[in-house]
Amino acid sequence: VQLQASGGGLVQAGGSLRLSCAASGRASGDTFNSYTTGWFRQAPGKGREFVATISRNGSTYYADSVKGRFTMSRENAKMTIYLKMNSLKPEDTAVYYCAAVGRRVRDLRISYEYDFWGQGTLVTVSS
Repeated sequence: VQLQASGGGLVQAGGSLRLSCAASGRASGDTFNSYTTGWFRQAPGKGREFVATISRNGSTYYADSVKGRFTMSRENAKMTIYLKMNSLKPEDTAVYYCAAVGRRVRDLRISYEYDFWGQGTLVTVSS
């Protein structure tokens, strides 16, 4: 499965952005439905951190730092996941990565549980 992230850019604090991640390759719309998909981010000089995930059964989880501001969604027929980011803060500045895994995993918030990764898209929030 190949993932292609897009939608990053420069935005002022308080603004909004929507990231997209399109999947292609072995998965079809039906099989993509069984994938766990997630968003992670990596700020300069920091490790990759969990942002949001939609599990195989459709449950959505968020990091505390983005809860109430970010919304993750997916369109299985289009094999695309989204991350709508509102009320952006300078501390949200990072490269955002989409990820997917087609098997059951123990902890959806852990990056090494995911098998497939997009190339990353940069989000810069100015103060």
